[in-house]
Formats: sequence, structure tokens, C-alpha cells
Amino acid sequence: MEKEKYVAYVSTYTSGNKSSFGIKIYDVDLEKGRFYEKDQVEITNSSYVTISHNEKYLYSITDFGVEAYKILEDGGLSVINHASINGMRGCYLSTDYDDKFLFVAGYHDAKVTVLRVREDGSIGEITEEIFHKGLGSIAERRFRPHINCVKMTRDNKYLCAADLGMDHVIVYELNHTNGRLRQVDIIRSEQESAPRHLKFSKDGKIVYIVHELKNYIDVYKYSIDEHGIPVFDKIQNIPTLNTYHAGGSAASALNLSEDFKYLCSSNSGDNSVALYSIDEKTGLLTKILCLPISGDYPKDAALFPDNKHLVSLNHESNTMTFFNVDMENKTIVMNGKAIDVDQPNCVIFYKLKG
Repeated sequence: MEKEKYVAYVSTYTSGNKSSFGIKIYDVDLEKGRFYEKDQVEITNSSYVTISHNEKYLYSITDFGVEAYKILEDGGLSVINHASINGMRGCYLSTDYDDKFLFVAGYHDAKVTVLRVREDGSIGEITEEIFHKGLGSIAERRFRPHINCVKMTRDNKYLCAADLGMDHVIVYELNHTNGRLRQVDIIRSEQESAPRHLKFSKDGKIVYIVHELKNYIDVYKYSIDEHGIPVFDKIQNIPTLNTYHAGGSAASALNLSEDFKYLCSSNSGDNSVALYSIDEKTGLLTKILCLPISGDYPKDAALFPDNKHLVSLNHESNTMTFFNVDMENKTIVMNGKAIDVDQPNCVIFYKLKG
């Protein structure tokens, strides 16, 4: 039986760097837990990438809006088109589960943008633009909206937009015909906690929200009541840090393992990664470890598909560091030299077909 082969896509910032290649493509060595550079794609400030749910296309943020790529048989990328989002550069993007719409989160201008996705994976026209409103400029960041994540519920009904400036997640109903959004709920977080990213469990009934400034993950149960209204009940709050930790820490990454059994988060300042096991029945988290990642500002961290290795993208030290993971003994051990990469921001593993 042939071994499964993976590539990893790493998105990076290009501003101030000598390189104009914003997306790096790596062959993944599952046994050794390492990456080997395969190719790179010319794009400015690819601050975030996502793969369509049909796994045929990759979409990236760029200075000019969003860009669409066809994923080739060997994991390479072939550009399809790019489209304007009619605003400042986005920081996160995702598609709905039918791959009919692309959602973009605007950190700088607090805008949710929805664009149509065509049959061939190309990006079409803008169908919706919503600006989040703030409470005035009490401070540069607090009480000013900054949308950091946009993600559909797994039943493909609602778009959740995490606003770390306003400390809440706004829930919108998506009209699948015209691509318009209608606000139906707000998931409120603690003041000055800064909800940053969110992920849904495999069955879609649990949502995990990581909070940047208060360094914890809130766990919610998601359901729809008899009136067809979404309901989010908080069932857990769990820290991303150890009780002893560096001051001035901020939680950043939030990634589920490929088999949905583990959740991974990272902390800048403390420069650590936290791993949790997920209870299959309840969705509740149990912290396995929180350990240093040998780099500065781990913007993203993810388990390899075998759950035996881990990669950390260290934005400020311009490196990726790699670790062997031992869940039973609750340890991670560095497994070789760091790989140099300018301002890495996001990593996605992709299983090759064939």
C-alpha cells in the first residue's frame, strides 16, 4: 500500500522582505516530521490561505484583495484569477461548505466581505459588505472593531465573525441565493478578552473560540432551537498558558488535528504551544501540555496529520521549528534545525490525490 503524501502551504508576509514569494509549498516528511521546500508562489503579503471544501482550490489574501489558485496533482498552484474586496487588506478567509461563497475578514477596516465563487473555482463579484461598528476611539484597539476570523457553521447556515476589538462573535444567516448576510445572534466574550479565531468540531455541534488577550479558549455547544434560531451555550473555559508564564502573552493559533482528536493553540510572548485532547462525546478539552517552541511569536502551530509531530511558525524570528510529539509522556522535543522563512503566518497540510 502506497503511503499517503502531503504538501504544506505556508503563507507569509512579503513587506520589507527581499522575497516577493508570499506562499511557500513544502513536501511533508511524515516519518521525520519535517518540511522540504518544493516550490513558491509570487504573491504580496499572503497573510492567510484556505482550501476549498472540495479540495480543488486554494484561496489567499493579498494586498490587492483575494487570489484563487487551482491545486495541481503534485500540490503545486496554478493561478486562476484575483478579485478586489473593495477595502483594506484582509487577514482571514474561508469558503462556505458548498464552495459557492468566499468570506473575507477585515482587521483594519472591520469589514466582512462576501464574494461569489464560480464553478471553476474563480472568484466572482462581491455580494455583501458589512462594516462592524465600534464605541468610538477610547483606545486605539479596544472598543474599535477588528474582524479577525470568518467561518461558517458546519451545517452551512450561519457565518460567525470574530471581532477581537469589540469582544464578541457576530452570527449572520447566509442567503445561499444572493450571498447576503443577516445578523441573527451575538456570542459575547469577556471585555478585553479579544476573541481571535474559532473552529468547529467534526460534527459541528461544538465551537472553540481562542481569546488573544486573556489567553484562554471558550467552548460552546451549538444547536438550533424550535424557532430555527441558533443557540450557543458556553460549556468550558480553559487557559492556553501554564500558571507560571511570561508576561504580555497573547494567544494566536487555533488548529484541530486532522482526525479532530486534538486541538492546538500557541502563545506569543510566552512563545509556547498548548495541546489539548478533545472528548469525543462532550467536546470538552483536557490540556496535555504547554511547552516552549524555540522561536519568537508563534503565529500559527499545527500537528502533522499523524499527530506525532508539530510545526510552529515563528513570525518574529522568521523561522519554522519542528518537534516530535509524545502525547502519553506530554512532551515535545525539537527534531532538527529550524527552517528560515520570512514572517510566516499560516500553515495548511494538504493530502495529495492519487
